[in-house]
Amino acid sequence: MFDIGFWEFALIGVITLIIVGPEKMPAIARTVGRYVGKAKQFVAKVQADIDAEIDTDEIKKHLHTMDKNANILEVFDDTKKAVNDIKKDVEKS
Repeated sequence: MFDIGFWEFALIGVITLIIVGPEKMPAIARTVGRYVGKAKQFVAKVQADIDAEIDTDEIKKHLHTMDKNANILEVFDDTKKAVNDIKKDVEKS
């Protein structure tokens, strides 16, 4: 999520330790950990929703294409049947 390396994390920890003191440091670390976890869950849920929506759009496009292909095949079959009927009529005469 964030591109924080070891040294950046260590610097943040030292500054937090100096500002709040060693007594409150564990409680603050737990609180920050909870919020980071919630943020990660939120981002993962949003990504999953977006992926699901993209998949839905792709499926709709695919179905639309299949419907067009089915219509084309139906017209082709009708034309083929008409040509065969004409061919039979010509052969009879």
